[in-house]
Parts: sequence; structure tokens; C-alpha cells
Amino acid sequence: MNEPAKRSLSSRGGVTLAIVVVSLVAALLVGNLSEPTWTTQAVPLDVQEDEAGEAYVGADDEREYLDEVVAWEESALHPDRLAAEMAEGEEPAQSEQVVVRQEQVGGETVDRYYRLTAMRHLGLWSLLPAAVAIVLCLMTREPLTSLAGAIVVGALMLGQYDLTGVLVERLGTPSAAGILVLYLWLLGGLLGIWSRTGAAQAFAEMMTAKFVRGPRTAKLSAWLLGVLFFQGGTMSTVLVGTSVKPISDKERISHEELSYIVDSTASPIASVLAFNAWPAYVAGFLFVPGVAFLATDADRLAFFFASVPLSFYGIFAVLGTFLLCMDKAPILGSQFRRAIKRARETGELDAHDASPLSSKELEKPKVPEGYRPNVADFFVPLLALIGIAIGTFMVMGSPQVLWAFGSAVVIAGVMALARGMSLANVMDGFGEGLKGVVYASVILMLAITIGMVSEQTGGGIYLVDLLGERIPPVLLPLALLGLSVIIAFSTGTSFGTYAVAFPLVMPLAWAVATSAELANPELFMMICFATVLNGAVYGDQCSPISDTTILSSMTSGADLMDHVKTQIIPATAAVTLAAILWTAMVVVLV
Repeated sequence: MNEPAKRSLSSRGGVTLAIVVVSLVAALLVGNLSEPTWTTQAVPLDVQEDEAGEAYVGADDEREYLDEVVAWEESALHPDRLAAEMAEGEEPAQSEQVVVRQEQVGGETVDRYYRLTAMRHLGLWSLLPAAVAIVLCLMTREPLTSLAGAIVVGALMLGQYDLTGVLVERLGTPSAAGILVLYLWLLGGLLGIWSRTGAAQAFAEMMTAKFVRGPRTAKLSAWLLGVLFFQGGTMSTVLVGTSVKPISDKERISHEELSYIVDSTASPIASVLAFNAWPAYVAGFLFVPGVAFLATDADRLAFFFASVPLSFYGIFAVLGTFLLCMDKAPILGSQFRRAIKRARETGELDAHDASPLSSKELEKPKVPEGYRPNVADFFVPLLALIGIAIGTFMVMGSPQVLWAFGSAVVIAGVMALARGMSLANVMDGFGEGLKGVVYASVILMLAITIGMVSEQTGGGIYLVDLLGERIPPVLLPLALLGLSVIIAFSTGTSFGTYAVAFPLVMPLAWAVATSAELANPELFMMICFATVLNGAVYGDQCSPISDTTILSSMTSGADLMDHVKTQIIPATAAVTLAAILWTAMVVVLV
């Protein structure tokens, strides 16, 4: 390393250390000196009655009976009462309460049920843990230590000084355990067995011989798979990345290119081809008192699907990746173009200083002597995985991902044994697969932890509180877009953003529409809805602490920060164009 490079590295290290020290000191001061601000979040409940007239929510097989329901005016979490307690420096006596409120609908008085939740934030300081994680990731290119440092900052702000306890508390949840089982044991084990049987290589050779005719068709295969796996999120990134990587590596497609295609055909396509779990999840947050077109579950689902054509970012993101597949992408950025040129001309799929999330154990197959790889070793477990995921979604309403991956691992192992591989070799492959993804799995778990810490410090609630009803209608979609982008980028989750934002911003959008006496308030609500839906997808997609970003990098073999830095320019171009169209629609049509 030459002297200028050494000085630059030393200077960056000094700045990084200063940021860490200042952040830790600030976290201690905030945790000990600042008073939290409390606010009430009201989420409408779809209440039904059983044969005995008892009120409950949820599906018939998972009923939650509402034993303690109080009147809205008498609730301890009524916004006015909560504000009075805050003024006296008190904290809410309870954090959650179900209330009933009488409202006028179509000239009739009906009972509406809400779940009130007391939520707190620490003002601008609420964003500190996520800001530290993102800044350190960008400066150091070392996500593991960056996320760990941000978790320490968040823990100190929350007054939790037992840092091991913080990790155990966050990682000891059923959802975290499920993610660990899925992405460490099952995904790693499946990749390891495929590496040992040579299945992925056989698949790549078959595809190259029969379908792929160069980099364009290889990339187009990834794009088409992303469109077909329109369930979105982690399921899509894992399936597309693991399926196409052998082909793309053979055709000299940089890992930055592949990870961008995988990431941009995950959540974006799910927001456009919304025949998945998204509508049912999001619709539950869309009820606004007194708004007829959002009154029932059927109305809210119809509103969701009617708004799909306005998902301009999702449409442009998917279209942009298609243009990249055809080598016609208009806006990529210099680093992205250098990555493409490097891979095509030299065969180097990563930058020289990259640290890919997939380890060398999974890069080259280690087929035992005497075992003949067969493309069936790849196709049969993959088809079983897809079939179980889609089948359980159709029957049960949500894909049973653990069942799908678990079955694929078992089938891959049994097929290898049936075709003559020893049990010792199968288990060696399984073990090497675990080692190959352990680093990425640790990063994923820390990313989940920092998302939970950011939620506890109240970053999303603080950002929503910044908006007010006096904002002009023409500016509200842009404000909501920026709001959802920041929440998703700083927490690494689009679904979490929806849970925070929609119950608060939809009533705000209706209040702005009625106070401004807009000619088409329903269209205005649809535009505002689309900006939040798509803004969260964009923010999640570009965040270095997002599970889909990490998994796209891992399954594509890319360096996490190289993926983030190359993806953010074309993604930003797409969301900018979308923002222009949303604003133009408000000006012209609303």
C-alpha cells in the first residue's frame, strides 16, 4: 500500500473512532437526561361476535377475545389524557388498551373498536442508533462491527447496560430463532449439499447449453425468476440468488449486477403483482373513521388493488432491472459500470478489496470421487421448495418457508444418498454449507436487533409526529415518501414501516384532503397510500441493515456495501421519477 493510501486509511480510522466515541457519550447523556415524548397510536380492529355474542378478533382458529374493552372517552390512553400525564412528567399506567367508540356512518351510529398503544420517542435522538449503523457501514465497509456498535449506542440510550442481555433478549424471540434456523441451518445446509453433489454446477451447465447464450440471457433468467417468485421479500431473494448464481458466474456477470437484479425483483415486484400476503397485512392498517371506501375489509382490499397501478417505484425498479439485463440501463453510476466492465473483461466478479458474504466453502463444488453430478440433484429439491411454499400459501394463507426449505434439505440429502454418496460426505457438505453462511447470518441477526432497538427508541414515531395537517396537499405525497423512506432505511424493514406509518398517515391524508376540499379525495388518498407503500420498499431495498439487502448480497456472493453503493443510484433514479409522477397527478387530477 502506497503512502497516500495509508494516510487516507489512517485518517478514515480516526474519523470513525471519533464518531463512535461521540455517539457513545451522546447515548449515555440521552439515556440519563432526556425525557421521552409519548403519543397514542390507534389501530382499528375488525371485531366479530361468536355464537354467544362474545366479541373477538382474528381468524376462527386463532380467536383473541376482547375481555376488557373501555369507552374511548374513559381510556387511560386517550390522547388528551396521555398529553396531560406527559405534562406532569408521568408515564402511562398501561401500554395497550382496547377501546370502543361510537361513530356516525351513513347516518347511523355504530361501534368502532380500536387497539390503543402508548408509544414513545426521544425526539431527533431516536434516529441515532440507525444513523450510527449506516454511517459506520458506509465508512468502514465492515457491517458486523458497525451493527454491533450501533446496538451498543441504542442499548445505552434505553438505559440497558447489560449488553449481552440486550442481544439475548432480541435474539431469543421465536421470530429470530426462526430466521436463524432458516438462513443458517436450512439455507446453508442446502447450499452445502448442492456444492458437494455438484448440483448447482450441473444446473449451470445445462442452462448454458440449452438456454443461456451470454450475459444478457443469463441476467434475463434472474429477472424472470424474480418476476415468477412474486411473493417478494426474503423468499424471492434466496430462491433467485441461489438458482441463478452458478449461471451468472459462468457468464462473467459481476456480483454487483446479480445482487441488484435479485434485490430489485423482490419487494418491488411484490408491490406490483400483489397476489401475496401484502394486501391482507397492509389492509389492516388502512381504516380511517368516517371514510366510506375504507370501511370494511373488502373495501380496504379493493382500495389496495386499485392503488397498485400507482406503484410507480415498483414498476420503474422492475423495468430498470429489465433494461440492465438488456444492457440498456440509462442510469447506473460509475461504480456500477466499472463493476460490469471488470467482470466482462477480466472475469473478476468482485472488486479487489471486496469481502463477499458467501464464503469460499460455497464457491467451488467438492464432488467426491466416483459421484456423477446430475441436474436432478438441483431441480427436484428446488421444485419441492417452490411447490411447498406456494401450496401452503394457497391453502393456509401464508407460505410455510421453514417447511419448504426443510423439505428441500431432506430431499437433497436423500437423493445424494440414493445415488451413491456416503452419509459422511453428505454431512460434510451440510457442515461446510453452515460455515459458508455463518458470517452473513450473524450480520442478519444483528440487523434484526438494531431494527428492534430503533423501534424502541421511537425513530419512526418521531418522524411521523413531524408532519402536521397544515401541509399543502401538493406537498403531502412527497413528505410521506420521504417519511417512509427514512423509517425503512433506518430500520431495515418495509413491513415494520407500514405498521408504524399507515395508522397515522392515512388519517392525516384524509384530514388534509377534507380541509383543502379536494375534488377527488379518494384519488388523493390512493396517491398518498402508494407513496408510503413504495417509499418503504425503496428505503428497505437500499438499507445496509435490511434483511433483503443482506440476503441478496449473500446468495449472490456480493460484498454487502458494494451492493448498497451500486444499487442506490439506479434505485434513486427510479424513486425520483416516481415522485415526479405522484406530484404531477396531485396537481393535474386532484
